[in-house]
Amino acid sequence: MMAMRRSVILLAAAAFAGFAVLARAQEPISALKGHDSNAPVDVLADRIEVQDRADRAIFAGNVHVTQGNLTMDTARLTVAYASSGGIQIQRLDASGGVIVKSPSETARGDFAVYDLGRKLITLVGKVQLNRGESQILGSRLMIDLNSGRAVIDGGPAGVAQSGGRVKGHFTVPKRGD
Repeated sequence: MMAMRRSVILLAAAAFAGFAVLARAQEPISALKGHDSNAPVDVLADRIEVQDRADRAIFAGNVHVTQGNLTMDTARLTVAYASSGGIQIQRLDASGGVIVKSPSETARGDFAVYDLGRKLITLVGKVQLNRGESQILGSRLMIDLNSGRAVIDGGPAGVAQSGGRVKGHFTVPKRGD
């Protein structure tokens, strides 16, 4: 059963990746693959609290983050940094309805972690990944910015539940007869 579930997840991810390749002729190239996680990070928010001894800053209220052509909107953002010879952002933890956008994709979830060193973005909770009219729903999304690979899990089994499932809806380009 577990092997079958993994096969379904891989098939859905492969189908979405295949769609992404087909759609590139009509849409902008995805910013996911090769995104520059070394680019400056700009943050706008209603409030900031700096906890210098803990090497973190907490932004709250209408938080908008921009790095290159990738954006993130959320209610609350914790920025973990190292202060060796200047501030170097290591990780962004977002909560409260997170939306991550590239020029061609939009991902949504309840929480997100962006590990800049590993170049990984992880969203959890009611995850939705959209590209054009195609959409995948799941419980957790992991985006590898090095490869552009996105993996969505359906979620673990819970009390009186057999586990979540991944759901996909894919549009097909019109073909001439």
